[in-house]
Amino acid sequence: MSIWQETHILLGVSGSVAAYKAAFLASRLTKEGARVTTVLTAAATRFVSPLTFQSLTAQPAYTDEALWGAEGHVLHVQLGRQADLMAVVPATAQTLSSLAHGRADNLLTLAALTLQGPLLLAPAMDAGMYEHPAVQANVETLRQRGAYFAGPTTGRMASGEHGLGRLLEPEELLGHIRYLLGRRGPLQGRRLLVTAGGTQEPIDPVRVITNKSSGKQGYALAQAALDMGAEVTLITTPTALAPPVGARLIHVRTAAEMRAAVLQACPQTDALLMAAAVADFTPARPAGHKIKKRDGLPHIDLAPAPDILAEVAALPDAQRPRVVIGFAAESRDLLANAAEKLRRKKLDLIVANDITAADAGFSVDTNRVTLLHADGRREPLPLMSKAQVAETVLARLLPLLSA
Repeated sequence: MSIWQETHILLGVSGSVAAYKAAFLASRLTKEGARVTTVLTAAATRFVSPLTFQSLTAQPAYTDEALWGAEGHVLHVQLGRQADLMAVVPATAQTLSSLAHGRADNLLTLAALTLQGPLLLAPAMDAGMYEHPAVQANVETLRQRGAYFAGPTTGRMASGEHGLGRLLEPEELLGHIRYLLGRRGPLQGRRLLVTAGGTQEPIDPVRVITNKSSGKQGYALAQAALDMGAEVTLITTPTALAPPVGARLIHVRTAAEMRAAVLQACPQTDALLMAAAVADFTPARPAGHKIKKRDGLPHIDLAPAPDILAEVAALPDAQRPRVVIGFAAESRDLLANAAEKLRRKKLDLIVANDITAADAGFSVDTNRVTLLHADGRREPLPLMSKAQVAETVLARLLPLLSA
């Protein structure tokens, strides 16, 4: 099940010109499947309307006037206690001050005082304000109480100035909220190492030998692991994908660089998910300068690239992850080749996919895979999104870690 399903988000909106981004965030959260209830301060209603949020979320949007209605005496308690997470977007200097000092001066701060779940604060204020000692003192007080800060970032302000205090974009905020929601998942306290993308083996300073891997399946695995509460290290080759919020990133290019990163991280890892498409061959002697066409057709000698999973299999037990999951992208003899790789590299599970299928394999958003278990079981899966494949693989990982 998606992390968003049956999730109740309380969205607090305070008075800033950046409040329009909260509307975009509310829309994205709703599309993902979350239930979003909004509370706006009086100042926020000068920039955005409660009706905007009601229309985008199909849920109530409250203002301070609701405090004097029929449910006013219990409304703030219900809002805080029913929410799985409260996000204050944007959080102005005034709102940060009220929260830090425990003021109950509006419905937003009242609800925050009754909150049982995590509190995410996304500051937005003009250049220089966020760095003021008074604001920083409030930020530190809130951090010590467990509040999570998303941003701010550096950029152009509504005033025309440039500095630290700009609200993060809605997609970034969505990632931070997702990260917080997953912190109490079944993989809480587990350390997972995920590799993603296709390695690039240099021919000369300009050209490389690479493959068609987009990194989508590896990034989906990293996100699914974060959703389940794991601490995730993502070793990634260059890709156009946005990394999941909360993952520790290690950037590599070549198979040799990936090998070094994997072997260094293995002793501190509970599970390795080797989704990267690592080159089998690499140029034996890369040219030091760009090869010119005028010099004629070059001759390129290839040498074997490092076999990372084979080296992991040879590690002593104390240095090897408890669970190792491999991937097999094949164009022929899929199950036979995957089973041989499973046995030879001492894997606990291997994910086999036929790259000749138009709706599976590299670059596309879907995959059709078969899971081969170390005990001989074979589990064919129907066509799924790569996110669903990742969730299924992580579900199979749980009992392996517990065994």
